[in-house]
Amino acid sequence: MATTSLRKNDQVKVLQGRDRGKTGRVLVVLPDLNKVVVEGIQMIKRHTRPNPQKNIKGGIVEKEAPIEISNVAIVCKSCSKQTRIGTNVIDASVKPRRVERTCRKCGNSLD
Repeated sequence: MATTSLRKNDQVKVLQGRDRGKTGRVLVVLPDLNKVVVEGIQMIKRHTRPNPQKNIKGGIVEKEAPIEISNVAIVCKSCSKQTRIGTNVIDASVKPRRVERTCRKCGNSLD
């Protein structure tokens, strides 16, 4: 299983692809596929059939598709720049030790 430092509700900027330069909020993290679903990014059209039992209307529905994690970068809340994620051990004496995510540019916490 692959690990990722991105979490739900993180603000990210797209680095590659047709939506390059756009920013959005992470809706779903898929660590097994190494992908994330970002709000308003990688929109696809899905043709759905009506299903009255599940109260689904038919037609063309636009929804977000997963995008590769390597194609997005987290945006720091304090300096509002795209950055890489660093780590900072808060208290090493306590087990399990607590680690927070930090901005590599300004050093502030991302959590």
